[in-house]
Amino acid sequence: HVQLVESGGGSVQAGGSLKLSCTASGYIRKNCEMAWYRQAPGKEREMVSTISSDGTIRYVDSVKGRFTISRVGIKNTLTLQMNSLNTEDMAVYYCAAYWNVLRCTIAPGYWGQGTQVTVS
Repeated sequence: HVQLVESGGGSVQAGGSLKLSCTASGYIRKNCEMAWYRQAPGKEREMVSTISSDGTIRYVDSVKGRFTISRVGIKNTLTLQMNSLNTEDMAVYYCAAYWNVLRCTIAPGYWGQGTQVTVS
């Protein structure tokens, strides 16, 4: 079993910054991707950024140049540094792990509970 726990959400004024963290416990597959997703009210959940074990990174166009994803430490703590936040960034942010009990997966196999980011 894998547990993902996000932290770092909160309220910030437009133009401000927040840093999200996701701590993984349980069976961690360091060779598999991890990602941040977000879901705003009334909208579908969207991928914000992914990072693979070889360091390949992807961002959704709307956050390029403002957000930075990283994966650090023995437990593969996932972080998301968010700068120049605007109201369109307001959402619940979720950590995701692209694996299951057997292998890496092409879609998230595990999700965190989410952390709210509010921009005013």
